[in-house]
Amino acid sequence: MDLYITAVIQDVKRQLDYFSVKEICTVYIGGGTPSVLGAKRLRILLDALNALPGFSPVEFSIEANPESVTAEFLDVCREGGINRLSLGVQTFNEEARLAVNRRGQVRFVEKQISLVSSFFSGSFSADLITGLPYQNKKNVTEDIKRLLAFNPSHISLYSLSVEDGTPLEKKIKAGVVRLPDGDSADILWLTGSDALIDAGFNHYEVSNFALPEKRCLHNIRYWNMDGWLGTGPSASGTVIDEDNGTAKRFTFAPDLQGYINSPSVRSAVCEELDRDALIRESLLMGFRYCEGPNSENFKRRFGLSVEDCIPKTLERWKEKDKMLFLNSFLLDAFSELSTTQFLYVS
Repeated sequence: MDLYITAVIQDVKRQLDYFSVKEICTVYIGGGTPSVLGAKRLRILLDALNALPGFSPVEFSIEANPESVTAEFLDVCREGGINRLSLGVQTFNEEARLAVNRRGQVRFVEKQISLVSSFFSGSFSADLITGLPYQNKKNVTEDIKRLLAFNPSHISLYSLSVEDGTPLEKKIKAGVVRLPDGDSADILWLTGSDALIDAGFNHYEVSNFALPEKRCLHNIRYWNMDGWLGTGPSASGTVIDEDNGTAKRFTFAPDLQGYINSPSVRSAVCEELDRDALIRESLLMGFRYCEGPNSENFKRRFGLSVEDCIPKTLERWKEKDKMLFLNSFLLDAFSELSTTQFLYVS
């Protein structure tokens, strides 16, 4: 872990220099469980980041699992400038937690969330999952009620996705656990969504709900296709060429030792996104967001408006909820794109 922290710090410095970055708007430490690093290593990382020229992100987030959070860890976060914490709660239902191999009994989880709330009151986010084994509408509502008692400002509500080769998939195939069928799982998610909206949360992205002024600024950059850098094994960054409406995506291999040996974006795989590919990604990501793709960015990059690209689809869907039925909407949009030729204006 010490070698990994050293590699990440080197990588960050090299990328900022390589891409001539002058301003860092947001930082997100996650895509895993950074809290397992412990307070000492996290302090080294945060000290190095804060020593970067002009380092003053508006939003500085870190992910954590409740079971690995300590008061010392949270203290280091706060002292290091982190102003937003994202906590992987998933559920308070004991049977469901055991079925999907979540560590920590519910009482302990609640104790840990209370600790987080005391450090980040009104400034932390939490994840919940619906569609779990043993779940019903009553305990989905109960999950939300119990979580709201700790004063989160942001909640991500996900539908369970079973990955190939995971212990949960093996349990399902063996008949040890059963999941709700598709319609039942949808009803559970909608139950959770309704409860959050009733509690004053705004459904601003497919799976995300926030109190006023508490949307995740970092994730909004993804949905707006504003460009970002990624460091670490499996991380990817996307750099937009605003003048040509194209992009480059740099992706590191999922190889920890290889990354430690060569923490450089030059060793990452580079994928070229031409104008058509970037239009598709901008629509795919933008329509996840309640306000849709950023129209100003879109027009400036491509010389086209969103309405120019998919007029028939937008007309057909103008009275429908695009976020709730995103896959169907995107199928229609991409089908229309595939049959349309554009004259690009710069």
